[in-house]
Amino acid sequence: MEKNKYHILVVDDDDKIRSLIKQFLSEKGFIISSAENAEKAKEKIEIFNFNLIILDVMMPGQNGYDLTKELKQTKNIPIILLTAKGEVESRIHGLELGADDYLGKPFDPKELLLRVKNIIKMNIDPNKLLSSKIGEAELNLNKMVIQLKNKVKKINLSEKKVLMKMLASPGKIFSRSEIGKISNISKERSIDVMITRLRKKIEINPKNPKFLQTIRGSGYVLWIK
Repeated sequence: MEKNKYHILVVDDDDKIRSLIKQFLSEKGFIISSAENAEKAKEKIEIFNFNLIILDVMMPGQNGYDLTKELKQTKNIPIILLTAKGEVESRIHGLELGADDYLGKPFDPKELLLRVKNIIKMNIDPNKLLSSKIGEAELNLNKMVIQLKNKVKKINLSEKKVLMKMLASPGKIFSRSEIGKISNISKERSIDVMITRLRKKIEINPKNPKFLQTIRGSGYVLWIK
């Protein structure tokens, strides 16, 4: 795993726990930011693109469960919950809210590291993204082609960049301005045309898209099913 590539947010009201995790994961090559409560965490989430959040459940103010539920409605950032509660019901509750993993306190930092690596590998493995499948469309982004129903269609560099970002964050709504920055396209009309072209390459019925959908007033989202 390359150094300084993955950015992790550690959210815990316990100074010692935050410092321990930050020091340990920093030594393993991760970029670490920290927050002592949900409000501080949300401020940082609006500024930075995190690859993972390590989130304590029992915090003053908004707790980890409620923050997980809130974030999963608009973001697609993997979350590991930390809690002193070891009951099965608590773990299941966290997973039902959308958490990706769960680790009870006290924990071995080495176990946390393994869980972090596994989640990152599952969510943003570049090789996984370069060779992906969206419905019946098979993507080979190395060769910059998409095969659908025995037809192979080429994509350009802008389309590849957009697909890479959207594949890394399925379910996340990308505004036109975000897509413009990713693709280096400034005109909104040109962005809409590019999305239309992509739909024709990945959708069985581009006029009624199942995967690359428009969110009226917000932008576009990619669902992988």
